[in-house]
Amino acid sequence: MKTLITWYGHAALGIETGGKRLLIDPFLSNNPAATVKPDALVPDYILISHGHGDHVGDAVEIARRINALIISNDEICKWFEEKHGYTHVHSQHIGGGFNYDFGRVKLTQALHGSRLPDGSNGGNPAGFLIYTHEGKRIYDAADTGLFGDMKLIGEEKIDVALLPIGDNYTMGPDDALRAVKLIKPKVVIPIHYNTFDLLAQDAGQWARRVKSATQGKTKVVILKPGETYSF
Repeated sequence: MKTLITWYGHAALGIETGGKRLLIDPFLSNNPAATVKPDALVPDYILISHGHGDHVGDAVEIARRINALIISNDEICKWFEEKHGYTHVHSQHIGGGFNYDFGRVKLTQALHGSRLPDGSNGGNPAGFLIYTHEGKRIYDAADTGLFGDMKLIGEEKIDVALLPIGDNYTMGPDDALRAVKLIKPKVVIPIHYNTFDLLAQDAGQWARRVKSATQGKTKVVILKPGETYSF
């Protein structure tokens, strides 16, 4: 069975695997790059990497409409419960994994902040390691700077890595290239760029650098917002 990854712009992603739909960091309504509206999506699960507004996004609206299970760290899950009265949540923490009906999710570290839109503590930011029932491994680094333990993540034999290249708030192209060398994924998809002028990057140029640095062992897939990669 194919696994599908759709990039909605910025760090918003959709993953379809094992007959289930996952939505990650659903920043859509105020996302100038997004080509889809929140009411068009019907995920079974919503994964939130950290508390910033451009990642929590439209999670409350979408989750309430279809009773999606929100997966995030404990502080963010508590915020949904106490601030919004939404209790269909499952909390994890960095290093911890849990088995769902589509596969397994493990939270990884991320070097970033996590304050929630109302100023509440959003706990520690995270990335996601997703293991599908078909044996595929997806690493969404989410918002992060470069860190050496990406090499350990690479030991999981990553099929697809989703890495930010926008710079300023996350890794830029140089550090994202170093991340590719540490992780050694089969495929890498750049995210978190070109949403705003501050994050403007040339993904095509970055792809050529990755191809050269890895001697073509890592394939770069550049998606336009709304496009899907199938593997």
